Amino acid sequence: MSEKVELLCAELSLVAVAEQYANLADEAAKKKRSFVDYLEQVLRAEAQLRGERRRQTLTKLAGFPAVKTLEEFDFDAAPSAPRARIQELAGMAFVERRENIIFLGPSGIGKSHLATALGIRATEKGYKVRFLTAADLVLQLEKARREGRLDQYLKRGILGPSLLVLDEIGYLPLKKDQADLFFQVIAKRYEQGSVILTSNLSFGDWEETFDGNTALTSAMLDRLLHHAHVIQIRGESYRLRQARQSGLIGGGN
Repeated sequence: MSEKVELLCAELSLVAVAEQYANLADEAAKKKRSFVDYLEQVLRAEAQLRGERRRQTLTKLAGFPAVKTLEEFDFDAAPSAPRARIQELAGMAFVERRENIIFLGPSGIGKSHLATALGIRATEKGYKVRFLTAADLVLQLEKARREGRLDQYLKRGILGPSLLVLDEIGYLPLKKDQADLFFQVIAKRYEQGSVILTSNLSFGDWEETFDGNTALTSAMLDRLLHHAHVIQIRGESYRLRQARQSGLIGGGN
């Protein structure tokens, strides 16, 4: 191996080239490949490594609570979840079109799993994603406002990602100021970037979450639903079903 080549690779941060150029050169010589073909292989190896590292970084920075994939989701246990439609959405065309996805249904049926899995799929395709529960989002918005940097937070934290995933809408009621802050997030994202939301409430019950403010809730839903895929999932909680099957609660076999 050439010390000069290794030094140049280190200077240019060409990690894959440094690791593979010698073996690829031997292979190219044996198969009598042209220099251009050899160069293409070396550069492709570097591009693949950088792409993988970027995907790993995007996934880490997104803030997912756990790694969930579509392959792990049990569609048989949630037959109301439209498999074909979700697989189509996993192609990420909705992100390019700046459309939203809203998962509705009771607790424990896989809404968060699907939202996370689509978010992870987006990072794998190179999109910047941010995952937050509704409660955490409000806490961060309030903190930014107290510190006088709300505009900066909205610009970088809310408008920055190509996809914003907001989990557990409706689990905790919001006060007036909190509802106003949440509305700002939806208003800022409208037609500027995709949002995935999960909620255990039907749209008719969202007003209760947002301080009973009919006008604000209507305006927010108007923006969310304008370009949206609404997926209603019905069924029994997966966790309760597992507990019943194991005999931890009544009804077990």
